[in-house]
Amino acid sequence: MLTDPIADMLTRIRNAVRVERQFVDMPLSKGRKGVAEVLKREGYIWDFSEVDGEPSKILRLELKYGPNGEQVIQTIKRVSKPGRRVYAKCVELRPVMNGMGITIISTSKGVVSDREARQQKLGGEILCEIS
Repeated sequence: MLTDPIADMLTRIRNAVRVERQFVDMPLSKGRKGVAEVLKREGYIWDFSEVDGEPSKILRLELKYGPNGEQVIQTIKRVSKPGRRVYAKCVELRPVMNGMGITIISTSKGVVSDREARQQKLGGEILCEIS
């Protein structure tokens, strides 16, 4: 049983990028799917899909690399953890690496990036930072 499915997802992505896998599989959940949608919108992965598996569905992410095999995802860090939740208002959200990275936030309108949260004037729980 997993206590932190988002941290598990981020670790699977981090490990797959290090060994230059084309895709990574993980159990499907609403939270993971929301993070995958943000990663696709922001251009960190090519695509994601739901695959039938045993005993439940699987979320498959197609990882993205540069033209010479450069890693698009350099660092991926969990911010809010089960033991210490981190929340921020929209005015407290600062760009990661001067806009070269993103922060993924869980808001009342769903999972969004920091850019979208500032545009919609939303705050929420900071899930992770990606650059």
